[in-house]
Amino acid sequence: MGNYMDPHQREILKIIFGTAVVLGFVIFYFVHVFLKQNKKISTWQQSRIKAEIDTLENERKRIAGDLHDELGPMLSAIKLQVNHLEPTDETEKLILEKSSGQIDEIIQRFREISYNLLPNTLVRKGLTKAVDEFIGKMSEAYPISIQFQYAQELKVAVEKEINIYRIIQEITHNTIKHSRADTLTIELTEKDKELILQTKDNGIGFNYNAQQNENNGLGLLNMQSRVSVLNAQMHVLTEPGKGTSYLISIPI
Repeated sequence: MGNYMDPHQREILKIIFGTAVVLGFVIFYFVHVFLKQNKKISTWQQSRIKAEIDTLENERKRIAGDLHDELGPMLSAIKLQVNHLEPTDETEKLILEKSSGQIDEIIQRFREISYNLLPNTLVRKGLTKAVDEFIGKMSEAYPISIQFQYAQELKVAVEKEINIYRIIQEITHNTIKHSRADTLTIELTEKDKELILQTKDNGIGFNYNAQQNENNGLGLLNMQSRVSVLNAQMHVLTEPGKGTSYLISIPI
């Protein structure tokens, strides 16, 4: 008798059960719509970031071309004309020598700017050769030992090379400017259909979360944008006094 349920109670239970089912479907629908919309927003944001990066790289390429093809030859022609001038006294000779030296400095600076905008080695010989060249220049210019190790047969799509190169460039510049490190290792390997970029320095480290929220964290934001465009995952291990390590996994 204790399990007896009159028709009225059964009707109430049916109503409650039906309401719960309908409510469950409504919740499921709204969660599905929310996730779908969120995916659309994420895809749109990634497309926008990619478009911005592509525009930036195309503009860099254009400026590098202008420097190399137009201003470079023009300065060389000016230097040739200056060297053909005949000084009439010692004062004019000193002025011409100084002017020629300044033109040489300007030409060298233009080459450096052009290289930073778009290294020809990246276009002609690929990622690892370009990184090798870049690291050689940094090691010559700054008191830091940089080691670059990579697998001989890396499979990197051409369209991904520029973003990987810029990430390595940003990490290296940040290490030189802020870390006070005297060693930096950079490694590129392949594992489970992913390209793995690992870097480690022996510097002072930094507060990663605080750096992200400050204006001077622009370099990190640029890196994160390129990581997003590559559909990659980035992990940063750092704390004050213990150096900084980056681990970036890039789908091949």
